[in-house]
Amino acid sequence: MGLTLILAEKPSQALAYAESFGKFSKKEGYIVLNPSNDIITWGFGHLVELASPEEYKEEWKKWNMKELPIIPQTFKFKVGQGKAKQFTIVKKLLKEAERIIIATDSDREGENIARSIINQAQVGNKEIKRLWINSLESDEIQKGFSNLREGKEYYSSYIEAQTRQISDWLIGMNLSRMYTLTLQKKGINQGVFSVGRVQTPTLYLIYTRQKEIENFVPEVFYELFATIKAANGVFKAKYNEKFPSKKELQQLIKKCQLVANNPGVISNVEMKHISKPSLLLFSLSDLQSLINKKYKVSPADTLKHVQFLYEAKIISYPRSDCRHITDSEFRYLLENLEDYQGLLNYTIKQPNVSKRKRYVDGSKVQEHYAVIPTKKIPTQKELGKLTTIQKNIYFTVLRRTLGMFETDFKYDETTITVDVKSLPFISKGRTIMDKGWRKLEYPASESSDKKEHTELPFVQKNEAIEAELSTSEGFTTPPKLYTEGTLITAMKTCGKELENKKEKEILKETEGIGTEATRANVLETLKKQQYIISEKNNVTVTPKGTILCQAVADTLLSSPEMTAKWENYLKKIKNEEGTQEAFLANIEKFIHHTLISSAQVIESLDWSTYTTNSSQSQQEIAKCPACGQSIVDKGKLFGCSGYSNGCTFTLPKRYVGKTLSEAMIKSLITVKETQLLKGFKKKDGKTFSAALLLTEDYKLLFKPYK
Repeated sequence: MGLTLILAEKPSQALAYAESFGKFSKKEGYIVLNPSNDIITWGFGHLVELASPEEYKEEWKKWNMKELPIIPQTFKFKVGQGKAKQFTIVKKLLKEAERIIIATDSDREGENIARSIINQAQVGNKEIKRLWINSLESDEIQKGFSNLREGKEYYSSYIEAQTRQISDWLIGMNLSRMYTLTLQKKGINQGVFSVGRVQTPTLYLIYTRQKEIENFVPEVFYELFATIKAANGVFKAKYNEKFPSKKELQQLIKKCQLVANNPGVISNVEMKHISKPSLLLFSLSDLQSLINKKYKVSPADTLKHVQFLYEAKIISYPRSDCRHITDSEFRYLLENLEDYQGLLNYTIKQPNVSKRKRYVDGSKVQEHYAVIPTKKIPTQKELGKLTTIQKNIYFTVLRRTLGMFETDFKYDETTITVDVKSLPFISKGRTIMDKGWRKLEYPASESSDKKEHTELPFVQKNEAIEAELSTSEGFTTPPKLYTEGTLITAMKTCGKELENKKEKEILKETEGIGTEATRANVLETLKKQQYIISEKNNVTVTPKGTILCQAVADTLLSSPEMTAKWENYLKKIKNEEGTQEAFLANIEKFIHHTLISSAQVIESLDWSTYTTNSSQSQQEIAKCPACGQSIVDKGKLFGCSGYSNGCTFTLPKRYVGKTLSEAMIKSLITVKETQLLKGFKKKDGKTFSAALLLTEDYKLLFKPYK
């Protein structure tokens, strides 16, 4: 057999392959294996990329509405800037080879990277095989090379990835130019407004949540509680209904002739034995979400760290959307169970060694299995070389994986129903019988532990009790801002927010918007475009992001539905049930329609709030109560945009040691008061809570406590 060329994605991957073969010698841009003389070479990710518009037509270089849409007849590919040297080496080796083994990452993008290089080198007619592995451990690599797959089996994955790449280029080139130029025409000069088929609906998701919070008006509600005195002890119970006003609560008290202390009876005692198996194994997005919650690490950084652990051969392939493993992985996990426990200094007293379908199900594993530890047990020295967060991520994956061998989390849940003058009061208590796999999870907070240990006294049905009543006032709370972790989950599950059943199904099939490998990158792109900022792990939309969201509102660009339908069709291309031609024809229609309709939407909107003379657009927070013009953020305070016309209305950004948010300022101006706010500081440094009032002569005061 003639020369075999192994094409890896990057140098570190090529080296891992070479090491698994034993002897090798390094050359410039490639490695020679001994004694076979087979060669391993590599790209640096995408060596080949799509040509830019001006490489088709000189007129397309300048941003001009008259030149839109930019739709080339045939798409051109070129070697990326600064990558010509390596491409020349790879091309020469590809031409000399008799057989090519594609050994880039085992996913769609990896296929696209390799096939783009092969096509650019014009060697697609040679014998092509595919290496498909889930781990960079030497024995797994060798097993993969002993069981090479036919290259043609994965060709449709390349067409799918290339179609995605071309469609993203078309949307980016056309709609970014259209939105930027049309908004500039309206006097908005904030640089380029980049638009994308995944990034724009994701941005709109964040914007929608932010608007919900800003427009949220807390509503008061009242509840009725009872302190129950029984023969064996005292416990609290609650009437399950909430009342929107004190009057309605008092009407019920009057109707049922309730007094401060009432006789009652235990009407029901229900005991449930609950057994919860450990959590499902990690997909990448589940891991990113948890690491963000625990350690405030961005999904993009988590992916970098997990990639490092994969290249260190101690974690399986990271870009997986699967939460299951096959019999093969279960076998090695079981064989290494003792060593894994040694790493954690933890002993599973009664390991559950049965193959439960909840975790081990080959039919659920398509391209890759869940993110789990590999057979390689890192030494203390190897662990010592990891950064703190890398260690934390490795042990998080290890703990979650070992959870499936631990006993279930078991507890008894008691529900007592107390009848007080025909009103049912409910009390629930939980007694933990066996913490099981939860012992492996990182320590829970004291408050949640306390909640789980709410033991109730022994009571019997029909037992007479005494009930002391009390009422409480509460306020409805707004939804929380997204964190980067909850955003990853929202992108994956945003279909749940759709009302249309068909759209829901599409999103369910395609795992929401974006792919497991790209979601973190989408968030980084939104940050880079200055559409969002992440502060204290909360994600908010910037004024620039708000402008784009207002411009795309009520268009397909603001909806996950569009991305979902596209992802669904791309999946069909992979399964050879759809074609690139049909998909791109639809994209062209979408672009033609959006260029006309969206330009009209932008024309019809009032953009005066954003067209001030200042270098940064100032967004209206509320109407000035003194003159009716806009209240805007003026840096150190909130003030009226009509200052040059003589209006001096201002509100501070900090008041008695507390920072006031735009939402608080809006509440002060529109309803003349805020809800109860925490964090005001006394002179002695102690904090206190209070509500703020805006008086008729526009002074800020604390609301008197009644």
